[in-house]
Amino acid sequence: MKLLRTPHFERNYAKASQQVQRAFDKQSLLLLQNLHHPSLRAKKYDESRGLWQARVNKDWRFYFLIQNDGYLIVNIIPHPK
Repeated sequence: MKLLRTPHFERNYAKASQQVQRAFDKQSLLLLQNLHHPSLRAKKYDESRGLWQARVNKDWRFYFLIQNDGYLIVNIIPHPK
């Protein structure tokens, strides 16, 4: 599997703190190894669009699509509580 990033994701990633960026980088490696890794807590977020949500850390989430042989990361945002 490959990891692809949208321009929208890249903008939000650049705005995030370095701590959040490092946490995402770690979690994205776990995603490439195992979609069902417990620390990701990955789940279908929007069934109709095929959008998934996974955990960056306690306060941040990232959203992605599974396309062909890769994960398309579409957004990273603070967790809406």
